[in-house]
Amino acid sequence: MKTLALILSLVLTTSLNLAQDNIETYSIAIKIDNALNNDGHMLIGLHNADTFMKGKGIQNSKSKITDGVVNITFENVTPGIYAIMVLHDANDNGKMDFDTSGMPKESYGMSNNPMLFGPPTFTDAKFELLNEDKEIIIRF
Repeated sequence: MKTLALILSLVLTTSLNLAQDNIETYSIAIKIDNALNNDGHMLIGLHNADTFMKGKGIQNSKSKITDGVVNITFENVTPGIYAIMVLHDANDNGKMDFDTSGMPKESYGMSNNPMLFGPPTFTDAKFELLNEDKEIIIRF
């Protein structure tokens, strides 16, 4: 009886692992080509509805800026609905800085490049990753 239970658990574990290996993943290439300067780094996050505006994304990248341009790619992303958030962390302190009135002191952008007068929402920036790689251009 113990042998039968062991065999069944091994078969189920193996089939679950194989099922996870069959999930297609894609890449999301992000290009920023209008940074105001090369100071600091670009902090780029791939977010879902649960992580948007709440901290780190499900994937994150920190990139140097060369001649106002940054190119990064998030790999192995499963199909779904996502948003990209970008911060030009010019002073390299790892966070967005605000002035005394609460306005951001550093440039930022997001997927879909919405023009907003207030905090961004996931709905403003969301896009769907279906069954092919995606390229997104973010403007400040």
